[in-house]
Amino acid sequence: MTPAPNELLDFAHRLADVAGATTRPLFRTALEVTRKRLDVVDAIAIVTEADHAAEAAMRALIRARYPEHGILGEEQGHENPEAELTWVLDPIDGTKAFVTGFPTWGTLIALRDWHSPILGIMDQPFTGERFVGTGEAAFLGDRRLATRACERLGAAVLSTTALDMFGAGAARAAFDALWARCGLRRLGGDCYAYAMLAHGFIDLVVEADLAPWDIQALIPIIEGAGGVVTTWDGGPADAGGQVIAAGDARAHAAALKILASAAGQGETR
Repeated sequence: MTPAPNELLDFAHRLADVAGATTRPLFRTALEVTRKRLDVVDAIAIVTEADHAAEAAMRALIRARYPEHGILGEEQGHENPEAELTWVLDPIDGTKAFVTGFPTWGTLIALRDWHSPILGIMDQPFTGERFVGTGEAAFLGDRRLATRACERLGAAVLSTTALDMFGAGAARAAFDALWARCGLRRLGGDCYAYAMLAHGFIDLVVEADLAPWDIQALIPIIEGAGGVVTTWDGGPADAGGQVIAAGDARAHAAALKILASAAGQGETR
């Protein structure tokens, strides 16, 4: 029997609680930083003991409470991939922010069925902010979130985490064209930028080279706040890759016209 939505949401909060109890004491402390791999796009992909410990703690809870569920996490891979419901975990989205003391990182927790994410949490335990979305509504604590109106790119606030994620080819050229059209531009937001879009402070977040665990928790939050999340060619974004999130469908459509010609042409993992 599939658990009730409220039961699953309560459990997602438990996962965020245990992850926060693991990561919060380690933030702004001296941590050993391990280089994960050498990528063409991301030359320095890093991980810390906080990433591993937080994911391990969440996995232990899921195995104990819902052993029939799947788990997909950044650090420890995929368990039970044939499950009807799968928890998608990014213990610290924004590890570079974490190790440099910036509170723009967060723990991402999604629950997806065979089709798409059905709930998501972005938890920032240092600031005490927890963004929750079901696709039908989104909240920061007791406050219901709503994206803001933005008809023109010239009035839009655009955020992306890092320019090097776009490579040096068509994808970078398309992003640069969009960057030049927007009224205000911000770098370095990680998952926090998507939360601020749902909160009504940012209009566009455009990124590339994302993994499923980078975006799945954020989709129900943004859609629940009235926004839209797709790939650059307008398709579903839950697999990651080249992703655009917008608070207003008009800004999304205008940005998509610029990005669509380069969709699929960026460098990938």
